[in-house]
Amino acid sequence: MTLLSRLEAPVETAARALLGCRFTVGEVTVRLTEVEAYSGTGEDPASHAHRGRTPRNAIMFGPAGYAYVYFTYGMHYCVNIVTGTEGTASAVLLRAGEVVAGLETARGRRPASRTDADLARGPARLCSALAIGRDFYGTYLLDGHLTEPETAPVAISAGPRVGVTGAHDIPWRFWLTGDPTVSEYRRHTPRRKEST
Repeated sequence: MTLLSRLEAPVETAARALLGCRFTVGEVTVRLTEVEAYSGTGEDPASHAHRGRTPRNAIMFGPAGYAYVYFTYGMHYCVNIVTGTEGTASAVLLRAGEVVAGLETARGRRPASRTDADLARGPARLCSALAIGRDFYGTYLLDGHLTEPETAPVAISAGPRVGVTGAHDIPWRFWLTGDPTVSEYRRHTPRRKEST
């Protein structure tokens, strides 16, 4: 089975298949250790495609294997890999990875990291370590950016997604069990409006 055919599977299956894959941008490579699945229109209120196609999310509607990059909280980029069949929106957020090549470059991009395990722990840090920005949106990833793992993961854990307001208890966050680069789980807590 090819990596493309794995990505064309249902989003939760595709997400699991990405664990252990190597993701390379320029001279930095990370081994993916944590991902999060997002389904399409109507069925997943946490998905950017929940309300239908927009200029921002259009790439989520396929075909599989392309990068969906978005800017969040006015300061961070996050990267997803489009999955599923063309015409149906789904994507997998890359949440964390272990830097396995280009370590010095990644350290230079993430000087505040206390340990190498922190370099790409969390989706914004991963993008920073790989120098992914808005211009990476729409990049085809199966021509050298993304490669299958050398060995299949031994143990995969699943749990609720991080930082989403809707459908936060769906166990579509997947990670390599016990890996030190996996981000810490924090359940979303809505901000309270101040009374005047």
